[in-house]
Amino acid sequence: MEIGPDGLLYVTIGDAGNPDYAQDTNSLNGKILRMNEDGSFDIFSSGHLNPQGLAWNEDGILYEAEHGQSANDETNRIEHGKKYGYPIIQVTEQKEGLETPIITSGDNETWAPSGITFHKGKLYVATLRGEAIKVMNVSTGKVERTIAGFGRVLDVYSDGKSLYFITNNTDGRGKPSKEDDVLYRVNDYPPITGGYIIRL
Repeated sequence: MEIGPDGLLYVTIGDAGNPDYAQDTNSLNGKILRMNEDGSFDIFSSGHLNPQGLAWNEDGILYEAEHGQSANDETNRIEHGKKYGYPIIQVTEQKEGLETPIITSGDNETWAPSGITFHKGKLYVATLRGEAIKVMNVSTGKVERTIAGFGRVLDVYSDGKSLYFITNNTDGRGKPSKEDDVLYRVNDYPPITGGYIIRL
């Protein structure tokens, strides 16, 4: 869940294990909802498998990261009323009326994206199975760099000056140290080296 620039609450909902729900406008599963203060809502977008993080860039454009089918995790530019591809298309496949992701992990890699944030113009995507933060240029559709070596990363946050991220190694799927889990601060970009990432 995230509060958008319009002051409204946006909620991501997975398909609940039924792919047919994602494109079914009579179901709320596989959707991103936009909720009003009075509890009413509308379906902001549909056609999602397991949507995770939401973030808006400085122009107020919404981006989303979601788990794909057997790898093929996605980063999407989200527009109101648009239908995204799950379960009909994935990766670079195209079909009229469905949106194609701007960035994917591809057929052979699973990221399991989680929280996302914009920081100094780039989109930072926390990944669980990928055990890294993917730094993305949404204009070019490229992953520009990877911040790794900290295990499973659950969420990222930017205060405009520094980037923060938190690990998720004690959820039963990671390999925790005795001191996990940990909140880190990245003080400078670029570069990102050991001296720039501080354990809080």
